[in-house]
This record gives sequence, structure tokens and C-alpha cells, in this order.
Amino acid sequence: MKNGKDVVAGLGEIGLPILKLLSGTKTVVGFDINPKLMDQKKFDNYSNADTLFLHVCIPFSKTFQSNVKKLYKQFSPQCIVIHSTISPYTTKKLQNILSVPIIYSATRGVHERMLRDLRRYTKFFAIEKNAPKAKWASTQFRNTMKKCDVKTKKMSSPLTLELAKIVVDTSYYGWLINYAQMSNIIARKHKVDYDEMWEFSDEIQKFLGNRPKMFPGFIGGHCVIPNLSLIDEKSLWQIDKFNNSFAKKSGKTKS
Repeated sequence: MKNGKDVVAGLGEIGLPILKLLSGTKTVVGFDINPKLMDQKKFDNYSNADTLFLHVCIPFSKTFQSNVKKLYKQFSPQCIVIHSTISPYTTKKLQNILSVPIIYSATRGVHERMLRDLRRYTKFFAIEKNAPKAKWASTQFRNTMKKCDVKTKKMSSPLTLELAKIVVDTSYYGWLINYAQMSNIIARKHKVDYDEMWEFSDEIQKFLGNRPKMFPGFIGGHCVIPNLSLIDEKSLWQIDKFNNSFAKKSGKTKS
């Protein structure tokens, strides 16, 4: 194990910061279908070293499970850690077909400062109860993150964490922006100043923390709206519906 390596698969907005985070404490190489993103020389130098952890940071798609299986066959890791945002039950499905422990550890943070946010937020993780060597995998992951100055907390199940990432992180953020959009439309309809109107809640937010004021912009990017497709909940699609309605009423365009 001491002569082994970790592999980060997918060197995008999550994978690259994960690679940088781990590089300061252990031997880690990056892999991507785009060879221009890789340090090919370093990758080749450690091609014969055993893979301890395979950190999966590829975008979720219909072929996610098959892609993870391909990566497993390619690198033969002792443990897989999924950092990507994934559909509920994905970890369980993969664990049922792979013989190594699979940890799910959702990533939180803003892409522009992801490396900083990785150290700022607790790195939640979870593993299926029937996973082989679950205790060993959890201990190894905790120790790895600790060496990177990242706090960790274990959840009861991957499903809880899979839902948490979608329901109480990105979708909840979308709801908050929706209300800002709605209140902005109302303010403009009655020709009052949006910021002045929201001053009424400033002290409530200060003392109770339950009146957050959001910027009423169009929800673009590739987190909040795309993540809605990962969960079969029609009610959450109201976020997208109102977002598009706001765009039409305010003359905004999709970014």
C-alpha cells in the first residue's frame, strides 16, 4: 500500500481540485478521456503501481455505472470513492456488482473556489452496510481527508447522502432563488425598490436566520437545474418552470 497510488478520474471542476487536494499528502495521478488535461508523464511513471483509491469525479449520465465499471477494470482499485453528484440508489447498485468497497462522498462548494471550499466544509461520506471491508475503507478515507485538513462525517447510508446533495443543497438553493425572483417581480410590478423592500427582513435574518435575501437572477450553470433530472420528483421541477417564467418576464436570457 505504501508504494501504491490514488487515481482521480475526471479532471473537471470537481476532479481537478480533488487531485490538487490529495497531491499534497500522497501519490496521486489524474485520468481523463481528454489526454490534454492529464500529466501523462506522471501517469505513465506510476502505471505499474497498485491503485489504493479510485476517486470518481466524472459527470453523472445514463452510462455512469458502466463508466465506473470500466474504470474499475482499468485500475483495479482497493476502494472506490464517488465525489460526483449522482442519482439516488446509484451507490447501492454499483456496490451490488463490484467486489470492492464503494464510498459516496458528495462534494460541496463553488466551482471557482472549490479547493478552498473542500477544506472549508465537512466532507460527508457513506458506505453500504454490506460493502466488503467497510470499516477499513471508512478509516482509510477519514485518515486521507484528515491529512488534507478536511473534516469528515459519516452518514448512515449512501442514499441519505445522495438525497441530501440534491434535495437540501442544490434544489433548496434553487427554491430560495425562485422566491427572490418572485419577490423581484412583485416589487417591479408595484414600482418599489427590491432592496429597500427586503430591508424589512434584515433584522429577522440577523436574529433568527430564517429570512435569507437572495439575488433574483436567472438560474444558469450546470448544478441546480440539471440536478433535478437525477431524482424522480415532479414537484421539484417547479424550480425550472418558475426560472423560465422569470426569464421571460424580466427579459433575462439563459447563461
